[in-house]
Amino acid sequence: MTKHGPFKYFKTSPEIIRLAVMLYVRFPLLLRNVEDLFHERGIEISHESVRFWWQRFGPMFAAEIREKRAERLRSEPQWQWHLDEMFVKINGERHYLWRAIDQEGEVLESFVTKKRDKKAALKFLKKTMKRYDRPHILVTDTLRSYGAALREVGAADRQETGRWLNNRAENSHLPLRRRERAMQRFRRMRSQQMFAAVHASVFNHFNAERSFYSRANFKKNRAAALAEWRQLGAA
Repeated sequence: MTKHGPFKYFKTSPEIIRLAVMLYVRFPLLLRNVEDLFHERGIEISHESVRFWWQRFGPMFAAEIREKRAERLRSEPQWQWHLDEMFVKINGERHYLWRAIDQEGEVLESFVTKKRDKKAALKFLKKTMKRYDRPHILVTDTLRSYGAALREVGAADRQETGRWLNNRAENSHLPLRRRERAMQRFRRMRSQQMFAAVHASVFNHFNAERSFYSRANFKKNRAAALAEWRQLGAA
């Protein structure tokens, strides 16, 4: 049986759909902001179309990016992870978004829970290690749940804590915090989990670390990332 492409039954071109999803997820824009940007360029779309597109294609694009990066990361030794949890408000209630960052600043995993106890930390660690294997060092804060969960998986000797050791994880929260404010937070735990996962993959894809490259190399990396994005979902 012939497999149809994901855009087969959509009248809008795949290029416009990819661009709309990228603008909404990557930048702190509202749905109506994306609609206005397209209107200024002579393209008439509805903000509800943008909502439908990112919910339909965002996870698919993120999974494709994540799969390619996971293959590369599994072939390389995992040196160091930074683990941290951030408070998020969902429908007025406090939840916790657990995130794992590698030594290069890429977001490996995002996981939303109602509590930050040993059970939640253990579930987060097992999910991340299953996908990326174990690193040599795990940098965490002083939350006791990390120590208990690491003892459970037999990696307590790999844990490191320190006052400034986990700054990389703390700084990695900032893009998602800006996005969260623009969206006026979330009403469901499932929505928060889906957007955090999609946002992490898109952020990784376009994260060029411009301060470490010359201007010429930065432009090449940016162009390569954009070209690869335009091929996502191409069957």
